[in-house]
Amino acid sequence: MTRHDPKPDIKAFEKQLRHVFEEIVPFNRVLGLKVASLDPAGPSLRFDMRPELIGNPVRKVLHGGVISATLDVVAGFAIHLALFQQNMDEGKAFTFPNIGTIDLRIDYLRPGRGEYFIGTGRVVRLGNRVAVAHMELVNDKQEQIATGSAAYMVG
Repeated sequence: MTRHDPKPDIKAFEKQLRHVFEEIVPFNRVLGLKVASLDPAGPSLRFDMRPELIGNPVRKVLHGGVISATLDVVAGFAIHLALFQQNMDEGKAFTFPNIGTIDLRIDYLRPGRGEYFIGTGRVVRLGNRVAVAHMELVNDKQEQIATGSAAYMVG
């Protein structure tokens, strides 16, 4: 999808977005992130619990950094989808934007226990230069592990 594409191809974009977030970004591979949903209203990424993600070996819970990093990535994922939708609505071609975290706030609600985890993002504001998103992380039992909000520079 270059600036020369006359009309965005949704399936091609989804395939490319999945490839970028699952394969191209090295840190996402370390976390084991996989696309769980491409629903624009609540896109989500999933990862399985693994020993190398544990922060407390006695309690066997996720490291807080894994939680915050996942929610940061989930917000970026949601912003990519929102920007693609915006470009489609305006009849513009889509190119992957540079997105940088300006501010990130995480509320840790309970220990990160579970077989797997799903992070979901929702864009609450999409401006010309700044986007704001809210995120949540739940475990396989749908227990809310953490929530977050963040602002991103988009350009």
